[in-house]
Amino acid sequence: MANATDLSAPVPPGRPFAGLAPSLIGFGGAPLGDLYGHLDEVTAQETVRAALAAGITLVDTSPLYGHGLSEHRIGAALRSLPRERVILSTKVGRWMQAGAQKHDGSGYAGGLPHPAVFDYSYDGAMRSLEQSLLRLGTDHVDILLIHDVDAWTHGAGVEQRFTEAMEGAYRALEKLRASGAVKAIGVGVNEAQMCVRFAQAGDFDVMMLAGRYSLLEQGALAAFLPLALEKKIAVMLAGVFNSGILATGAKPGAFYNYEPAPPAVMARVARIEAICAAHGVALPQAALAFCAAHPAVATIVLGAVTPQEVRRNLDLVARPVPAALWRELKAQGLIAAEAPVPEG
Repeated sequence: MANATDLSAPVPPGRPFAGLAPSLIGFGGAPLGDLYGHLDEVTAQETVRAALAAGITLVDTSPLYGHGLSEHRIGAALRSLPRERVILSTKVGRWMQAGAQKHDGSGYAGGLPHPAVFDYSYDGAMRSLEQSLLRLGTDHVDILLIHDVDAWTHGAGVEQRFTEAMEGAYRALEKLRASGAVKAIGVGVNEAQMCVRFAQAGDFDVMMLAGRYSLLEQGALAAFLPLALEKKIAVMLAGVFNSGILATGAKPGAFYNYEPAPPAVMARVARIEAICAAHGVALPQAALAFCAAHPAVATIVLGAVTPQEVRRNLDLVARPVPAALWRELKAQGLIAAEAPVPEG
Protein backbone atom coordinates (compact mmCIF):
# COMPACT_ATOMS: atom_id res chain seq x y z
CA MET A 1 0.00 0.00 0.00
CA ALA A 2 1.28 3.47 -0.85
CA ASN A 3 2.21 5.59 2.12
CA ALA A 4 0.41 8.92 2.53
CA THR A 5 3.73 10.74 2.43
CA ASP A 6 4.21 9.59 -1.16
CA LEU A 7 1.46 12.00 -2.22
CA SER A 8 3.03 15.41 -1.83
CA ALA A 9 2.37 17.26 -5.11
CA PRO A 10 0.58 20.59 -4.66
CA VAL A 11 -3.15 20.80 -5.35
CA PRO A 12 -4.47 23.86 -7.20
CA PRO A 13 -6.44 26.26 -4.99
CA GLY A 14 -10.18 26.49 -5.35
CA ARG A 15 -12.25 29.64 -4.92
CA PRO A 16 -12.53 31.01 -1.37
CA PHE A 17 -15.89 31.54 0.31
CA ALA A 18 -17.15 32.35 3.82
CA GLY A 19 -13.60 32.76 5.07
CA LEU A 20 -12.66 29.28 3.87
CA ALA A 21 -9.96 28.46 1.30
CA PRO A 22 -10.72 25.06 -0.24
CA SER A 23 -8.47 23.23 -2.63
CA LEU A 24 -9.78 22.90 -6.18
CA ILE A 25 -10.21 19.17 -5.54
CA GLY A 26 -12.01 18.13 -2.38
CA PHE A 27 -12.24 14.64 -0.91
CA GLY A 28 -15.66 13.01 -1.11
CA GLY A 29 -16.53 10.55 1.64
CA ALA A 30 -19.40 8.64 0.03
CA PRO A 31 -17.28 5.64 -1.04
CA LEU A 32 -15.95 5.31 2.51
CA GLY A 33 -19.44 4.23 3.54
CA ASP A 34 -18.99 0.96 1.60
CA LEU A 35 -20.88 2.45 -1.33
CA TYR A 36 -20.15 -0.25 -3.92
CA GLY A 37 -18.37 -2.83 -1.82
CA HIS A 38 -16.88 -3.50 1.58
CA LEU A 39 -13.78 -1.39 2.16
CA ASP A 40 -10.84 -2.33 4.33
CA GLU A 41 -10.71 -0.14 7.44
CA VAL A 42 -6.98 0.60 7.27
CA THR A 43 -7.16 1.46 3.57
CA ALA A 44 -10.09 3.79 4.16
CA GLN A 45 -8.21 5.80 6.75
CA GLU A 46 -4.97 5.79 4.73
CA THR A 47 -6.89 7.23 1.78
CA VAL A 48 -8.14 10.17 3.83
CA ARG A 49 -4.66 10.86 5.13
CA ALA A 50 -3.22 10.56 1.62
CA ALA A 51 -5.64 13.17 0.33
CA LEU A 52 -4.65 15.60 3.07
CA ALA A 53 -0.95 14.88 2.62
CA ALA A 54 -1.34 15.69 -1.06
CA GLY A 55 -2.70 19.15 -0.27
CA ILE A 56 -6.45 18.57 -0.41
CA THR A 57 -7.98 20.79 2.25
CA LEU A 58 -11.71 20.00 2.07
CA VAL A 59 -13.29 16.73 3.22
CA ASP A 60 -17.01 16.19 2.64
CA THR A 61 -19.17 13.48 4.17
CA SER A 62 -22.73 12.81 5.34
CA PRO A 63 -24.64 10.67 7.82
CA LEU A 64 -26.15 8.90 4.79
CA TYR A 65 -22.82 7.48 3.62
CA GLY A 66 -22.81 4.01 5.11
CA HIS A 67 -25.31 5.24 7.72
CA GLY A 68 -22.51 6.85 9.70
CA LEU A 69 -19.59 4.66 8.63
CA SER A 70 -18.01 7.31 6.41
CA GLU A 71 -18.04 9.84 9.26
CA HIS A 72 -16.55 7.26 11.64
CA ARG A 73 -13.71 6.48 9.25
CA ILE A 74 -12.98 10.11 8.47
CA GLY A 75 -13.03 10.97 12.17
CA ALA A 76 -10.56 8.18 12.91
CA ALA A 77 -8.24 9.40 10.15
CA LEU A 78 -8.38 13.01 11.32
CA ARG A 79 -7.55 12.25 14.94
CA SER A 80 -3.85 12.00 14.07
CA LEU A 81 -3.86 15.38 12.30
CA PRO A 82 -4.29 19.00 13.41
CA ARG A 83 -8.01 19.82 13.10
CA GLU A 84 -7.28 23.28 11.66
CA ARG A 85 -5.74 21.72 8.55
CA VAL A 86 -9.12 20.46 7.37
CA ILE A 87 -12.26 22.14 6.06
CA LEU A 88 -14.83 19.61 7.20
CA SER A 89 -18.25 19.42 5.57
CA THR A 90 -21.21 17.24 6.51
CA LYS A 91 -24.98 17.27 6.14
CA VAL A 92 -28.31 17.24 7.97
CA GLY A 93 -31.70 15.84 7.06
CA ARG A 94 -31.27 12.34 8.47
CA TRP A 95 -30.41 10.99 11.88
CA MET A 96 -29.57 7.40 12.72
CA GLN A 97 -31.80 5.23 14.88
CA ALA A 98 -29.68 3.07 17.16
CA GLY A 99 -30.94 -0.36 18.14
CA ALA A 100 -33.46 -0.64 15.32
CA GLN A 101 -33.56 -3.23 12.55
CA LYS A 102 -30.57 -3.19 10.20
CA HIS A 103 -31.18 -0.92 7.21
CA ASP A 104 -31.47 -2.16 3.67
CA GLY A 105 -32.19 -0.63 0.29
CA SER A 106 -29.78 2.24 0.84
CA GLY A 107 -27.47 1.31 -2.01
CA TYR A 108 -24.54 0.71 0.35
CA ALA A 109 -22.96 -2.73 0.34
CA GLY A 110 -21.96 -2.40 3.97
CA GLY A 111 -22.20 0.39 6.49
CA LEU A 112 -23.42 0.54 10.06
CA PRO A 113 -26.59 -1.28 11.23
CA HIS A 114 -28.54 1.90 11.98
CA PRO A 115 -31.52 2.85 9.80
CA ALA A 116 -31.81 6.49 8.75
CA VAL A 117 -34.79 8.65 9.71
CA PHE A 118 -35.58 11.60 7.43
CA ASP A 119 -36.04 14.72 9.53
CA TYR A 120 -35.76 18.26 8.17
CA SER A 121 -37.10 19.91 11.33
CA TYR A 122 -35.11 22.31 13.52
CA ASP A 123 -34.64 19.68 16.21
CA GLY A 124 -33.89 17.03 13.60
CA ALA A 125 -31.08 19.12 12.14
CA MET A 126 -29.58 19.73 15.57
CA ARG A 127 -29.83 16.03 16.41
CA SER A 128 -28.20 15.09 13.11
CA LEU A 129 -25.30 17.47 13.72
CA GLU A 130 -24.81 16.22 17.28
CA GLN A 131 -24.57 12.63 16.04
CA SER A 132 -22.14 13.67 13.30
CA LEU A 133 -19.85 15.45 15.75
CA LEU A 134 -19.72 12.32 17.90
CA ARG A 135 -18.92 10.09 14.92
CA LEU A 136 -16.32 12.53 13.57
CA GLY A 137 -14.73 13.04 16.98
CA THR A 138 -14.62 16.82 16.62
CA ASP A 139 -16.24 19.81 18.27
CA HIS A 140 -17.23 21.54 15.03
CA VAL A 141 -17.67 21.26 11.31
CA ASP A 142 -16.97 24.14 8.93
CA ILE A 143 -19.69 23.55 6.31
CA LEU A 144 -23.17 22.21 7.03
CA LEU A 145 -25.55 21.28 4.20
CA ILE A 146 -29.23 20.34 4.09
CA HIS A 147 -29.13 17.02 2.25
CA ASP A 148 -31.29 15.52 -0.50
CA VAL A 149 -34.31 17.82 -0.62
CA ASP A 150 -35.04 16.87 -4.23
CA ALA A 151 -37.46 14.84 -6.30
CA TRP A 152 -34.68 12.29 -6.89
CA THR A 153 -34.96 11.37 -3.20
CA HIS A 154 -38.54 12.25 -2.22
CA GLY A 155 -40.55 12.06 -5.43
CA ALA A 156 -43.93 13.75 -5.12
CA GLY A 157 -43.20 14.55 -1.47
CA VAL A 158 -40.44 17.02 -2.31
CA GLU A 159 -42.64 20.10 -1.83
CA GLN A 160 -43.50 19.10 1.71
CA ARG A 161 -39.83 18.36 2.42
CA PHE A 162 -38.79 21.73 1.00
CA THR A 163 -41.22 23.51 3.32
CA GLU A 164 -40.03 21.46 6.29
CA ALA A 165 -36.42 22.26 5.49
CA MET A 166 -36.90 26.00 5.12
CA GLU A 167 -39.06 26.25 8.25
CA GLY A 168 -36.91 23.91 10.31
CA ALA A 169 -33.41 22.87 9.26
CA TYR A 170 -32.65 26.23 7.64
CA ARG A 171 -33.45 28.08 10.89
CA ALA A 172 -31.13 25.72 12.75
CA LEU A 173 -28.30 26.29 10.28
CA GLU A 174 -28.82 30.06 10.40
CA LYS A 175 -28.50 29.98 14.18
CA LEU A 176 -25.37 27.85 14.03
CA ARG A 177 -23.77 30.23 11.51
CA ALA A 178 -24.72 33.32 13.52
CA SER A 179 -23.14 31.84 16.65
CA GLY A 180 -19.95 30.91 14.78
CA ALA A 181 -20.50 27.19 15.33
CA VAL A 182 -20.27 26.70 11.55
CA LYS A 183 -18.78 29.00 8.94
CA ALA A 184 -20.89 28.18 5.89
CA ILE A 185 -24.36 26.77 5.36
CA GLY A 186 -26.00 25.40 2.25
CA VAL A 187 -27.72 22.49 0.57
CA GLY A 188 -26.57 19.32 -1.14
CA VAL A 189 -28.88 18.00 -3.86
CA ASN A 190 -29.01 16.21 -7.22
CA GLU A 191 -31.14 18.79 -9.06
CA ALA A 192 -30.18 22.26 -10.25
CA GLN A 193 -33.76 23.50 -10.00
CA MET A 194 -33.83 22.76 -6.27
CA CYS A 195 -30.64 24.79 -5.89
CA VAL A 196 -32.50 27.67 -7.52
CA ARG A 197 -35.46 27.20 -5.15
CA PHE A 198 -33.26 27.27 -2.07
CA ALA A 199 -31.14 30.18 -3.35
CA GLN A 200 -34.28 32.25 -3.82
CA ALA A 201 -35.77 31.28 -0.46
CA GLY A 202 -32.84 31.77 1.91
CA ASP A 203 -29.39 33.19 2.56
CA PHE A 204 -26.90 30.44 1.72
CA ASP A 205 -23.12 30.48 1.41
CA VAL A 206 -22.58 27.30 -0.58
CA MET A 207 -24.42 24.60 -2.49
CA MET A 208 -23.31 21.13 -3.47
CA LEU A 209 -24.75 19.98 -6.81
CA ALA A 210 -24.24 16.37 -7.89
CA GLY A 211 -24.21 15.34 -11.53
CA ARG A 212 -26.01 18.23 -13.15
CA TYR A 213 -23.03 20.20 -14.39
CA SER A 214 -20.51 18.06 -16.23
CA LEU A 215 -18.89 17.47 -19.57
CA LEU A 216 -21.93 15.35 -20.42
CA GLU A 217 -24.74 17.63 -19.28
CA GLN A 218 -24.99 21.30 -18.45
CA GLY A 219 -28.51 21.66 -17.09
CA ALA A 220 -27.30 23.98 -14.33
CA LEU A 221 -25.87 26.47 -16.82
CA ALA A 222 -29.09 28.32 -17.67
CA ALA A 223 -30.47 29.28 -14.26
CA PHE A 224 -28.59 28.02 -11.24
CA LEU A 225 -24.97 28.88 -11.97
CA PRO A 226 -25.73 32.49 -13.02
CA LEU A 227 -27.86 32.85 -9.86
CA ALA A 228 -25.02 31.45 -7.76
CA LEU A 229 -22.68 34.10 -9.17
CA GLU A 230 -25.27 36.83 -8.59
CA LYS A 231 -25.86 35.81 -4.97
CA LYS A 232 -22.21 34.94 -4.31
CA ILE A 233 -23.08 31.32 -3.51
CA ALA A 234 -20.05 29.05 -3.83
CA VAL A 235 -20.67 25.81 -5.71
CA MET A 236 -19.25 22.46 -4.67
CA LEU A 237 -19.58 20.14 -7.64
CA ALA A 238 -19.97 16.42 -7.05
CA GLY A 239 -20.76 13.55 -9.39
CA VAL A 240 -18.75 15.19 -12.17
CA PHE A 241 -18.18 11.79 -13.81
CA ASN A 242 -21.96 11.20 -13.89
CA SER A 243 -21.72 8.01 -11.79
CA GLY A 244 -18.75 6.70 -13.72
CA ILE A 245 -19.24 6.96 -17.47
CA LEU A 246 -17.02 10.06 -17.78
CA ALA A 247 -14.28 8.18 -15.94
CA THR A 248 -14.54 4.82 -17.67
CA GLY A 249 -15.73 5.95 -21.09
CA ALA A 250 -18.58 4.42 -23.08
CA LYS A 251 -17.62 0.81 -22.49
CA PRO A 252 -20.01 -2.07 -21.77
CA GLY A 253 -21.32 -1.85 -18.25
CA ALA A 254 -20.68 1.91 -17.90
CA PHE A 255 -22.91 3.61 -15.34
CA TYR A 256 -24.85 6.87 -15.64
CA ASN A 257 -26.96 8.22 -12.75
CA TYR A 258 -26.22 5.07 -10.74
CA GLU A 259 -27.70 2.79 -13.42
CA PRO A 260 -26.41 1.18 -16.62
CA ALA A 261 -26.03 3.96 -19.17
CA PRO A 262 -28.78 4.07 -21.84
CA PRO A 263 -27.81 3.88 -25.53
CA ALA A 264 -28.22 7.64 -26.18
CA VAL A 265 -25.85 8.50 -23.32
CA MET A 266 -23.37 5.85 -24.44
CA ALA A 267 -23.38 7.28 -27.96
CA ARG A 268 -22.88 10.88 -26.80
CA VAL A 269 -20.04 9.94 -24.47
CA ALA A 270 -18.40 7.90 -27.24
CA ARG A 271 -18.38 11.00 -29.47
CA ILE A 272 -16.89 13.14 -26.71
CA GLU A 273 -14.31 10.46 -25.94
CA ALA A 274 -13.25 10.21 -29.59
CA ILE A 275 -12.64 13.96 -29.81
CA CYS A 276 -10.69 13.90 -26.56
CA ALA A 277 -8.52 11.06 -27.87
CA ALA A 278 -7.84 12.96 -31.09
CA HIS A 279 -6.41 15.80 -28.98
CA GLY A 280 -4.41 13.50 -26.71
CA VAL A 281 -6.64 14.12 -23.70
CA ALA A 282 -8.10 11.50 -21.38
CA LEU A 283 -11.87 11.71 -20.95
CA PRO A 284 -11.80 12.20 -17.14
CA GLN A 285 -9.05 14.79 -17.58
CA ALA A 286 -11.34 16.82 -19.83
CA ALA A 287 -14.28 16.28 -17.48
CA LEU A 288 -12.40 17.80 -14.54
CA ALA A 289 -10.95 20.70 -16.51
CA PHE A 290 -14.38 21.58 -17.89
CA CYS A 291 -16.03 21.69 -14.47
CA ALA A 292 -13.22 23.71 -12.91
CA ALA A 293 -13.56 26.43 -15.54
CA HIS A 294 -16.90 27.79 -14.36
CA PRO A 295 -16.36 30.85 -12.12
CA ALA A 296 -19.08 29.78 -9.67
CA VAL A 297 -17.31 26.50 -8.86
CA ALA A 298 -15.31 26.67 -5.65
CA THR A 299 -14.25 23.03 -5.44
CA ILE A 300 -14.85 19.67 -7.11
CA VAL A 301 -15.48 16.86 -4.65
CA LEU A 302 -14.11 13.50 -5.79
CA GLY A 303 -14.42 10.20 -4.00
CA ALA A 304 -11.57 7.72 -3.67
CA VAL A 305 -11.02 4.42 -1.88
CA THR A 306 -7.24 4.08 -2.14
CA PRO A 307 -4.28 6.48 -1.98
CA GLN A 308 -3.57 5.54 -5.60
CA GLU A 309 -6.98 6.84 -6.66
CA VAL A 310 -6.25 10.12 -4.92
CA ARG A 311 -2.99 10.39 -6.86
CA ARG A 312 -4.72 9.54 -10.15
CA ASN A 313 -7.34 12.26 -9.65
CA LEU A 314 -4.73 14.89 -8.86
CA ASP A 315 -2.59 13.85 -11.82
CA LEU A 316 -5.58 14.37 -14.11
CA VAL A 317 -6.14 17.88 -12.78
CA ALA A 318 -2.50 18.81 -13.31
CA ARG A 319 -2.52 18.01 -17.04
CA PRO A 320 -3.22 20.90 -19.46
CA VAL A 321 -6.02 20.62 -22.02
CA PRO A 322 -5.58 22.26 -25.45
CA ALA A 323 -8.04 25.00 -26.34
CA ALA A 324 -8.72 23.27 -29.66
CA LEU A 325 -10.51 20.48 -27.80
CA TRP A 326 -13.12 22.86 -26.42
CA ARG A 327 -13.60 24.53 -29.78
CA GLU A 328 -14.30 21.19 -31.43
CA LEU A 329 -16.67 20.01 -28.71
CA LYS A 330 -18.65 23.22 -29.05
CA ALA A 331 -18.62 23.07 -32.84
CA GLN A 332 -20.04 19.53 -32.66
CA GLY A 333 -22.73 20.61 -30.20
CA LEU A 334 -21.38 18.31 -27.50
CA ILE A 335 -21.04 21.03 -24.88
CA ALA A 336 -23.08 24.19 -24.56
CA ALA A 337 -21.79 27.06 -26.69
CA GLU A 338 -21.99 29.44 -23.71
CA ALA A 339 -20.21 27.15 -21.25
CA PRO A 340 -17.00 28.63 -19.81
CA VAL A 341 -13.90 26.62 -20.72
CA PRO A 342 -10.28 26.82 -19.58
CA GLU A 343 -8.14 29.45 -21.22
CA GLY A 344 -5.21 28.46 -23.39
